[in-house]
Amino acid sequence: MTDQEPDITEKVEQESQEAGEEQVIAGEVLPAEAEEAAPEEALASLRQELEDAQARQAEYLDGWQRARAELANARKRFQREQGQAYDSARADILVRLLPIVDDFQRALENVPEEASNDPWLEGIRLIERNFQHVLEQEGVSAIADAGQEFDPFLHQAVTHEPSDSVPAGHIISALRTGYRMGEQVLRPSMVRVSSGPEAEATPGDDTNDD
Repeated sequence: MTDQEPDITEKVEQESQEAGEEQVIAGEVLPAEAEEAAPEEALASLRQELEDAQARQAEYLDGWQRARAELANARKRFQREQGQAYDSARADILVRLLPIVDDFQRALENVPEEASNDPWLEGIRLIERNFQHVLEQEGVSAIADAGQEFDPFLHQAVTHEPSDSVPAGHIISALRTGYRMGEQVLRPSMVRVSSGPEAEATPGDDTNDD
């Protein structure tokens, strides 16, 4: 080796060190302040994303609860309307049967005396009782009339006539029986209504002009 070799080695090491420093500068090493700021920005971003997610969750939950309440209300409304339609159809059928019951009652009230013991009459009475039983099973009952106070919701006045035994505004008798199903009136009773005792003529009402 010559005396120049150590100088060459030192020169190579120096050049290598300078190249390393240039690479560090080229790599743009962040200062300490920038390294500390980066996690804080990331944390703030995560917090904002969490808040946005929670807001969306609350919005979705509110929408789901509203939809569930609307569905429950729609189901109740459908069941109520279905029940009302059934009651209306049932009432319509029962009203159609009432004239048949009327015919049986009139027939049985006007049986000739000579036919009162005929076997077929008991069959007619049995049919009439079966009709009444069907009405009772459906919750249908006759409206009380005689002696009751006149009620325009239950009764239809055919006549107003004086009566000494029935107070004014009360029913003397029914010309046609009415029926109700629970609180619903299927058919009002046709009745005679008392107007009270007949007014007596007072002396002096009939005066003769001379």
